[in-house]
Amino acid sequence: MNIVLYLLNVIQQLSEQIAFLLKFIRKFIPVSQWVHDDSKSPKYQKFKIDKLPLIIPFFKQDWQFLIAYYEHKYGKKIGPVRRRGGHPVPEDKVCPVCGAPHQYLYDNNGGHGQYQCKVCGTTFIDGSVHSKPVKYKCPYCGHALVSVKNRSCFRVHKCVNDKCSFYLQNLKKVDQEHSLQKYRYKLHYIYREFDVNFFRMDITSLPKNTSSLNFSKYNANVMSLCLTLHVNLQLSLRKTAQAMNDLYGIRISHQQVANYARAAALVIKPFVDTYDYKPSPSMVGDETYIKVRGVKGFVWFIMDACSRSILGYRVSSDRGVGPCIMAMRMALQHFRKLPEHFRFIADGYSAYPLAAQQFYLNCGKDFEFDITQVIGLTNEDAVSTEFRPFKQIVERMNRTFKASYRGTCGYDNFDGANYSVALWVAYYNFLRPHKHTGYKPLNHLDQFHGADNMPARWQILILLGQETILRMQTPSA
Repeated sequence: MNIVLYLLNVIQQLSEQIAFLLKFIRKFIPVSQWVHDDSKSPKYQKFKIDKLPLIIPFFKQDWQFLIAYYEHKYGKKIGPVRRRGGHPVPEDKVCPVCGAPHQYLYDNNGGHGQYQCKVCGTTFIDGSVHSKPVKYKCPYCGHALVSVKNRSCFRVHKCVNDKCSFYLQNLKKVDQEHSLQKYRYKLHYIYREFDVNFFRMDITSLPKNTSSLNFSKYNANVMSLCLTLHVNLQLSLRKTAQAMNDLYGIRISHQQVANYARAAALVIKPFVDTYDYKPSPSMVGDETYIKVRGVKGFVWFIMDACSRSILGYRVSSDRGVGPCIMAMRMALQHFRKLPEHFRFIADGYSAYPLAAQQFYLNCGKDFEFDITQVIGLTNEDAVSTEFRPFKQIVERMNRTFKASYRGTCGYDNFDGANYSVALWVAYYNFLRPHKHTGYKPLNHLDQFHGADNMPARWQILILLGQETILRMQTPSA
């Protein structure tokens, strides 16, 4: 009985200590950091993509029609401006929106060059021409967006209305102790307007300035052997030249190996880019780092989540949304219209939802899709738990690419990076054996029948690339 009382006394003391520790933690240790939607990082919130604004296109109006419409609807006629002294409006001034003559224009700032039209209500400056094609308004409060920043390829428009429901809702999520640091968080509505149309850029352009495949000293077999050693076996240019000398007694320079790789990449690339992979409705994308002359660059990969074929790729010097759009265009060119249950899986980087937004603006509802974002390295939510395996597929592919890239110790220029990545994608899609396909290539080519070694298959790929180039050069009937 005494033991029971003793244990109860110990339990009570422990519960009191636990309560004391909980109060101490709650008071002095900031465990509950303020949660802002799906992220706790203020830097991450600055890259959050809001929904599209209200886009109001500009239509040229007729001042006579507006006067007649106003008289028909309200029973009153808009007359000329009755001037009571002041500065007269020059006779050559007309409204840039509706074309009303100077009799219907107010001098809006005492002769300093600003006028207001009495017919349509437009305020304009002396000598200005209304050329703005669209007007953007906040989708939450309806106020016009203000251009606040100019970047290299887009403008940032912001809703500065302090009574906007979007701003007030985000402001409530800020704790009072952090209210002085609210500038670190993205609270206002923001829209990015791109002034570069990435959808007019050609993604299937033919290669230029390629070297000839007429061999003066060696033949196509030597070229295919160099490609096998350099791409398949991941040897550097100098080690490839050394292997050719050690194995076959062929004395060849590393520069000649580079010339072979460049010529083969330019010929094979059109075939790889335009091949019909018959993609599934699920795609996954990611970007990884490379070094070009010691400076950080990026490679974007878009791959089929089911067949694991690389459908789109892009080498870029920056991590902007432009290269992401180009890689996604290359991947989505196989669709005339997206499947009903199409899904695009990516990480938490904001370039992917922003690129999807641009697809909707330029291509319409046939290419409207959302980005399923797998955020972080651990499964903190249900979406990450469900789609983490798909994200791991592209991460595993990135490690395979890095294994081939590591032997180069970086690229000398971005042209060399483009040639190397194009060759590697051709090898990955058509030549490399994969475990999940029974150690067979991802895409089967009937032309490979009877070609039992890699040099022969490289020659077939070059032949298919030449046929693709001839077909692209031939005008369609």
